[in-house]
Amino acid sequence: MINRDTVSGTALVIAAAPAGKGCLIDATSVLPTLAAVPPSILTGTTAATIVELTDPADPQTVLTRIRAAAATPGPLSLYITGQLHLDHKQHLIHLALARTTPTTLRYTALPWHWLASELKLRRPGTTTVVTDVVATPDAWQQLRTEGLALGHGIRVYGRITPPPPRRRITEPAYLKALATTWRSGINPPLAQLHEQAAAQAGPDDALFLAVDHTAVPTPAATAVQVPSRPHQEPAPVATAPPAISENTEVAEEDPLPAIFAAAHAGRHGEAASLTAMWEGWALRTYGEGSLQAIHWLEVRADLARLADDPARSCELWMAAADARLARQQPPDDPAVEGAVDRAHHQWQELRDPQRARELGPPLFSLRRHVPGRRSGAVEAVQRRLELLHTMPPVGARRAAS
Repeated sequence: MINRDTVSGTALVIAAAPAGKGCLIDATSVLPTLAAVPPSILTGTTAATIVELTDPADPQTVLTRIRAAAATPGPLSLYITGQLHLDHKQHLIHLALARTTPTTLRYTALPWHWLASELKLRRPGTTTVVTDVVATPDAWQQLRTEGLALGHGIRVYGRITPPPPRRRITEPAYLKALATTWRSGINPPLAQLHEQAAAQAGPDDALFLAVDHTAVPTPAATAVQVPSRPHQEPAPVATAPPAISENTEVAEEDPLPAIFAAAHAGRHGEAASLTAMWEGWALRTYGEGSLQAIHWLEVRADLARLADDPARSCELWMAAADARLARQQPPDDPAVEGAVDRAHHQWQELRDPQRARELGPPLFSLRRHVPGRRSGAVEAVQRRLELLHTMPPVGARRAAS
């Protein structure tokens, strides 16, 4: 238990965005409002230290400040506003800095996993991260299904917005709403304030994060068992992946209801971030390729379906099937068949011929190895692939019309 009357807290404020035409957000515009908030409110403690990084240019410098803040024993609050980019080589999210350009991203931006690595060393329940960021188009597509993960024991609240229209620069309206409320002398619980700020800031298509699992995770509870339904025309996907079949300790809490409730309510970023937290814990606890890790991979696959991203869902279900086969589970194992069935179904849902052509060959190879219990699934993939290769690219069809 932290005695907030005696412990000193730290708040690290990072406002960063590229200079010039690559800028999508006026990140520093929130700083005057935040500066008017009493430091004790920003940290949640009587004694407070505030560290501010305004338009930093060097990722190593930012990392050093984060590392120093993470090393403090008291409560730590991070306030981050800026824009997120995707590294196309490693598919990793980066926070852009002042000198970041698309071609120099890997050398001039802060990899998000650097931040996660520093914070995961802290005692659970002592760290809060509040974000108000905009994402570039490719980063936005990944974040819609993958979320923005930091790790267990960290409270994460915030907003991620899609890229603004061309030649428009957005503002950190969510963080400004928080700061304006604090300036007025009102300091409700952060979860309540988050809801108010989210409703005020919008927009409707933003991803809002509200992850407050500050206890150390326990082994994931068994999901609802979904019977495998191989098919000739792939059957609809159930709302939960197959159960973990290893004998593991039952969780004190089952995170799946909260995750899928968020997804069904359209809060896909929140659902994905919660899942990433639990998946990270499973990877650290049981290792890559464990049934626990595969379970959360399958949860991500179903969340991608709920986020209306059949391509990503197909990829993840194929990855889950491959991971189970790598564990020497036989091709007729219901869990393996179910993963391939779901991948097949999501592939059929794809309306982008190019993406369908890209995912078709690996699915066909997997289908030949795992044909399922109804005849015709392999042939169905082959027939659609042949049809796809006769279709012109989307751009060519639009030009023709």
